[in-house]
Amino acid sequence: MPSHHPLARAQSVLRRETVAGILLVAAAALAILWANSPAADSYFQLRDLEVGYEPWHLKLSLGAWAADGLLAVFFFLVGLELKREFVAGDLRDLRTAVVPIAAAVGGVVVPALIYTAANLASPETLGGWAIPTATDIAFAVAVLAIVGSRLPPALRLFLLTLAVVDDLLAITIIAVFYTEHVSVAPLLLALLPLGAFAFLTHRFPRFFADRTWVAWVILVPLAVVTWALVHDAGIHATVAGVLLGFAVPVHGGKGTGEPVQLAEHLEHRVRPLSAGFAVPVFAFFSAGVAVGGWDGLTTALAAPVTLGIVAGLVVGKPLGIIGATWLTTRITGSRLDSSYRWIDLAGIALLAGIGFTVSLLIAELSFDPAAAADDQAKVAILTASVLAAVLAGGLLAWRNRHYRVVSPAATSRPRG
Repeated sequence: MPSHHPLARAQSVLRRETVAGILLVAAAALAILWANSPAADSYFQLRDLEVGYEPWHLKLSLGAWAADGLLAVFFFLVGLELKREFVAGDLRDLRTAVVPIAAAVGGVVVPALIYTAANLASPETLGGWAIPTATDIAFAVAVLAIVGSRLPPALRLFLLTLAVVDDLLAITIIAVFYTEHVSVAPLLLALLPLGAFAFLTHRFPRFFADRTWVAWVILVPLAVVTWALVHDAGIHATVAGVLLGFAVPVHGGKGTGEPVQLAEHLEHRVRPLSAGFAVPVFAFFSAGVAVGGWDGLTTALAAPVTLGIVAGLVVGKPLGIIGATWLTTRITGSRLDSSYRWIDLAGIALLAGIGFTVSLLIAELSFDPAAAADDQAKVAILTASVLAAVLAGGLLAWRNRHYRVVSPAATSRPRG
């Protein structure tokens, strides 16, 4: 397709992280305004409208399709990028990878402890201990894209690694503590299309790289079946996106001349779809929280649930991440990437306090929808996420004005 074609130009624009971030924030803002307007009922009716095929356990609300289905597209890109870094990038060295992984663990444990302490006198709300443990990677990367234009790529990679491990830990918590039943049969069946996807991409990387339509005809159906089976197994279906991303080879095409970078090819094709449609639609259906007016807001903010979630996300996340990072570097002898400093890490740790999507999911699993705690949890998640975004954005913007990227090579490295 010629580069001057309108569709090609639109795709090029959508590959810019700043544009993607603006679309995401705009979609979330629209949802919040609509959900708190006189026409709020129409928003919730649209979000809760069920479509799909029930015999295949795929009759879901539009909100569920957005959270479970469209978000898997974004996590596919995350899987691609992380695998590239583990195989050919900075994370090849375990001493480098162990730091963000440990940081993610600290960012899960400390918020959970803070929430539990705030709700010890309220046993009926203790079940929400996992709500402030999650980081919303889509919102966090969007804020980073808007305010972090001069930040080193290694810092963005640290956030991606931390957030993905964080989400996988949160999903594991859901499976162990909040999921009543996991179906083993569909989970085992999912290995078949996933294995076929991995075999074909490793065996014929140049074939799929050179022919866009072939990927749509062969790879996409295999990915959809994998996603559907993982969803049917009772596991959060975004895990399927990460697994499919990791199934794509970083290098390939041995003996065929120039090596084929199939992961980069697929990322180049899928990113406009993710940034221009999947993630904004997901944000639109996830961000619509009814605050309940000033009285509802003040009542919710004083509740133990709210205090535990806000303190867990805004205070617990940074403390857990920075503390675990410091402790890991001391114990293992690992060092932070030379292109960023501790002040930069503090901004990323604050950014990790944006716990929107998975936090909302855990809140729905923790409390009865008709209970006051459910509304309080949603108000708390919204409040904490906004606070974390503002604090992190302010700190990183200040950093941009006072520091320069240490490694010029890092700033010129392409991001796919």
